[in-house]
This record gives sequence, structure tokens and C-alpha cells, in this order.
Amino acid sequence: MQEKLEFLIALATEKHFGRAAQVCGVSQPNLSAAIKQLETTLGVPLVDRGARFIGFTAEGERVLDWARRIVGDYKAMRADVEMMKQGLTGTLRLVVVPTALPMVQRLTATVWSMHPGIKITIASHSSTEILSKLENLEAEAGITYLDNEPLGNVDEVPLYYERYHLITAADGPFGARDSVTWEEAATLPLCLLNTTMQNRRIIDRAFAEAGVHAEPMLESNSIIVLTNHLCTGMWSTIMPRIMADSLLLPPTIRAIPIVAPELSTLIGLVVSRRDPQPPLTAALIADARRLAPEMATAA
Repeated sequence: MQEKLEFLIALATEKHFGRAAQVCGVSQPNLSAAIKQLETTLGVPLVDRGARFIGFTAEGERVLDWARRIVGDYKAMRADVEMMKQGLTGTLRLVVVPTALPMVQRLTATVWSMHPGIKITIASHSSTEILSKLENLEAEAGITYLDNEPLGNVDEVPLYYERYHLITAADGPFGARDSVTWEEAATLPLCLLNTTMQNRRIIDRAFAEAGVHAEPMLESNSIIVLTNHLCTGMWSTIMPRIMADSLLLPPTIRAIPIVAPELSTLIGLVVSRRDPQPPLTAALIADARRLAPEMATAA
């Protein structure tokens, strides 16, 4: 039964029978047959089928919720037993919004120094992707925005506030200023993260609150792309101060606080709500809570 539920979760993640089968390491006919057996056992259709995967039925969505809980609890049980046998081991999969990447090593270094038997993987994703990966058991924890868009069924550990700055050429129109307004920033040729990123949606709301609309000249989902264009001196961008500091920008580029309104957004650790938490996740939560005051000061 557990294997069939894992197949269902993989199908929800990949939204394609062939890719889900590949992820699960089985043939597509075997995966399809297992899900049909699950439908027979439960006596309801779970998947809307056509020439390709269409979606889940209402019953399928409900079963999928249960599948995530059951498989998550089973994996937590296995991890708990392994910890009793050989201490805290395993791989901690952490997914992080791009602007939080400069701060993540403070947490991972603390976790690893406390628990050297574990491995850590870090991947950068949008806030929406982070919640999806937690829901589908593809990650143990995420670092994302806490106070802007709905988070769903997660537990949170607040860590620090992002504070937004205009990153611009020192010899540009506002390069000598101690602060600029959002209205002024909107007049510059901007390169910004694209609208799949919550960072960009936060920035757009700040412009709207200031009564202006900013049309960026360049958009990307990559901080590296923005940085390379920024260093030409032709473009400006808006990003948290901690991110700008981590990029080691040349002295020809300045970070200037943006006011009217002053904007800060809360960044924190999120994990799927479960009681008890798996040992790795519980250790991460405890370490994050201890480290939060230091991270808040550093940001």
C-alpha cells in the first residue's frame, strides 16, 4: 500500500505518468496498474484520465492528502528508528528562496557542527515551489517569506527581516544619496527578478503603494544574471541589503536604502506540520530557534 501511495504522490508532483514512473524507478504500465489497484481497493476513481494525465478527481485529491500524511509519517518512523540505532544521520533537503541564500550558511553550519553525521542539500526555488516540495515530501524544510502570501499547513520559525535597497551606479542619478523613494527608483532602468518570484511581487506591491508602476527593462529568475547586468553600470536593481552585501559588488556600485514606504519582509524556516516531527527536522527546528536572534541581528 505504501508504494502505491508514493506512486500517487509522484504523479501529483510530475503531472505526467511517464515522468512519475521514471522518478519512482518503475515502468509506466506498472505505475498505472498500481494506481488502478488503489482505485479498486478504495472503490473510487482517483485520476482523471484521457490520452494523458488530466488531474485528480475530488476523491483523488482527498486520498492524496492522506497519502502525504501516511507516507510522511512512515518515513518519520523509519528515521526515528534509525536514530535510535546509530544517532542522527541522513540527508536534510533544504529549499530556499534566492534572496535568502546568503544567510543560509549560518543555519547549515550550525546544524552540521551540532550533528556532523548528517548530509545537507540546498536548492534555490520560488516560494510557491518550496511549499509544493514540502507538501510532496521532496524536501524536509524551506526558507521563505512568512508574512506576504498564504503558507498553508506548515510550522514556522521566524529568522530575520529583509530590508530593501536600490543597487545602482555611484555616478548615477541617485548614486550620492543617503536614501531614495520608491517613486524615484521607478524612474531608473531596472533589472528585476521575474514575477514567478515572491521577491518581485513584494517589490511591485511597494511601487503600487507609492502610487507608481515600474516597468523593468530586464527580468530574470537568476540573481547572477541581474548582478552581471548591474555591474555594467547601465541598470539598477532592488534587493535586500544582505543579498547586495554578499555579491561583493565593485565600489562603483552603491546600495541605498529605499523609503516612502520603508519595506521589510519576514524570512523564516518552514516545515510540514507533523507531530512528532522526524528527527532531522526536529533538530533543524531547534537549531533555527537558537540561531534566530543572531540571524536577526546580522540582517
